[in-house]
Amino acid sequence: MESVVKVLEMIIYVGIGLLFCLIGYKLLEKMYKKYFNLSEEIDNHNKAIGVMICGLFIAIGIIMTGVL
Repeated sequence: MESVVKVLEMIIYVGIGLLFCLIGYKLLEKMYKKYFNLSEEIDNHNKAIGVMICGLFIAIGIIMTGVL
């Protein structure tokens, strides 16, 4: 029974992490909307944008690790 609770906690934390990553991406997209389109730049294989978004996701992960 204890392992089921741990699996449920893990699923909830993964869901929260994905939600925060999505919110962070959408906020970043709104912030830079007048300069460039993030989705279009990713499709064009812009490495700088990829690194920026990767850094955002890593930062959110580090923050979540500290909070949870």
